[in-house]
Amino acid sequence: MLENENNVKDTELQETNDKQEEYEKFCFMCRRPESVAGKMIELPNHIHVCSDCMQKSFDAMNNGQIDYSKLMNIPGIQVMNVEDLENMMPKQQKVKKKKPKEEAKPALDIKNIPAPHKIKASLDEYIVGQEHAKKAMAVAVYNHYKRVATNTMDDIEIEKSNMLMIGPTGCGKTYLVKTLARLLDVPLAITDATSLTEAGYIGDDIESVVSKLLAAADNDVEKAEQGIIFIDEIDKIAKKKNTNQRDVSGESVQQGMLKLLEGSDVEVPVGANSKNAMVPLTTVNTKNILFICGGAFPDLEEIIKERLNKQASVGFMADLKDKYNNDKNLLEKVEVEDLRNFGMIPEFIGRLPVIFTLQGLDRDKLVKILKEPKNAILKQYQKLLALDEVKLEFDEEALGAIAEKAMKKDTGARALRAIIEEFMLDIMYEIPKDDNIGQVTITKAYIEGTGGPVITLRGQAAIEQKL
Repeated sequence: MLENENNVKDTELQETNDKQEEYEKFCFMCRRPESVAGKMIELPNHIHVCSDCMQKSFDAMNNGQIDYSKLMNIPGIQVMNVEDLENMMPKQQKVKKKKPKEEAKPALDIKNIPAPHKIKASLDEYIVGQEHAKKAMAVAVYNHYKRVATNTMDDIEIEKSNMLMIGPTGCGKTYLVKTLARLLDVPLAITDATSLTEAGYIGDDIESVVSKLLAAADNDVEKAEQGIIFIDEIDKIAKKKNTNQRDVSGESVQQGMLKLLEGSDVEVPVGANSKNAMVPLTTVNTKNILFICGGAFPDLEEIIKERLNKQASVGFMADLKDKYNNDKNLLEKVEVEDLRNFGMIPEFIGRLPVIFTLQGLDRDKLVKILKEPKNAILKQYQKLLALDEVKLEFDEEALGAIAEKAMKKDTGARALRAIIEEFMLDIMYEIPKDDNIGQVTITKAYIEGTGGPVITLRGQAAIEQKL
């Protein structure tokens, strides 16, 4: 019996040691990983020091003029114990070791990559409209992961297909990327460009976007190197005009991101947004990371109008100045020249070869967004009430009234949720009180505040009731 217990303990100890071997050890002094600094010397309390730092410590002690043994008896001087170091250290993040090259297997199989039409068909189930954007994204992603899977098997090297999507707020830029990453089952990091600043200034370092991807990949470097990074609000780092101060959150950020977009080895902090002495660093290669940038680019339409109206304003061939004022598809005419005039530097735009626009949402599209996608907001509320055995229905006129209210807010699809939350509050509160209610029908009068929803009791005719 005792022998069996010992065998179980030995097995558990071996499994624990094997699990710990999957992660790299970091030097407590210089923060370098084991793959860079070499074999580590293990001290008590799971503290590791590389041989270089240990040797420097010995040299300092042997060559110094201070007798460390006398410090113990000097009043007011406290000698730190090794155990105290553990309390000073922040919660450590572990980084998985890279597998040996001979054992490494490609994470992506070119035969398993879905074709562009299949990617678009999957996006169609969740996103209404934006046909051109979905098609452009499907082709770019397909070509990118073919490039990753083949790993440039011949002399022809395929360049990255980083993307720039331009569209008004609430048109589905972020949702499009989230859906795409979920369908492809790859790590995704979403970050805002508004918090990024040049290294050395208050804010997030540029490398923090890669650090977030590493965290999304469970600190697995190889998995992170094939992920997707979506940088939203990219228009906020445009070059500032008429400023005499250093542009630390504009042009400087664009210049700092050039190496990330192109593909290079960057040292990123693990579990933090900026580098410091107490955070371990690891190296990530961004060559196979797909970067997708998105932004609303306000006032870009005025820049496009100015370019289109460059023809002579007099004569028979003259263009009217208000020719493009009512053009709803004006944003689709964007060119690289317009983005440069907006404040994006040419080197940055050049590393985003796939540029496409998303259309603003009109009344009909907002109605479709309410009811057609797989996880439409109306379906979510219908499911919530179905758990209480109550059926929820919406009149077509009610859906149109919701869409018209959303258009007045001018925040795109984001306004739909706020409007529905407002009028569904009383329903979600009152319905569970009465077990006799079998169906609730939302009417246009209820949305506009001139009436109430139609309440149908179980086995009875429908009646209109004010909540």
